[in-house]
Amino acid sequence: MVAEALGIHPRRLDTLHEPDGVEDTVAQLVIQAARQLDYLNQQLIGQAETAANSLSRVAAGTTQVNPLGVLQNSATQIDILAARRGDAVERLKEMLHAYRHIAALGGTTPTQTPQPNVVHTHKAPAAAPSIRPALGR
Repeated sequence: MVAEALGIHPRRLDTLHEPDGVEDTVAQLVIQAARQLDYLNQQLIGQAETAANSLSRVAAGTTQVNPLGVLQNSATQIDILAARRGDAVERLKEMLHAYRHIAALGGTTPTQTPQPNVVHTHKAPAAAPSIRPALGR
């Protein structure tokens, strides 16, 4: 998001401003918000992959189904992480807006050519086989 919004990688924001200046302080907040978003995104992906693997094993009939629930706490953790990630996205957007405003006032808006849209791909879990309804239902 930072590279797309500012045309510069977040790590480069460290080098654009005088240390301890207003622009540097806001740049540090952008960097922290981007790191937090990356962390939450990785946590969400990990939980989703774990849940998908569990569901795939259940659908394939290769594991016993826990009578207390297949996903147990996983679904709740995924929901919480998704909400936290959404909040982190909004926070980063706010920090980017503040940074652009402060940097423009200081005349130090990044002028580098924007990077092409980089899409991070993650290995998707194998698709679960279709579940056939039980006889008699």
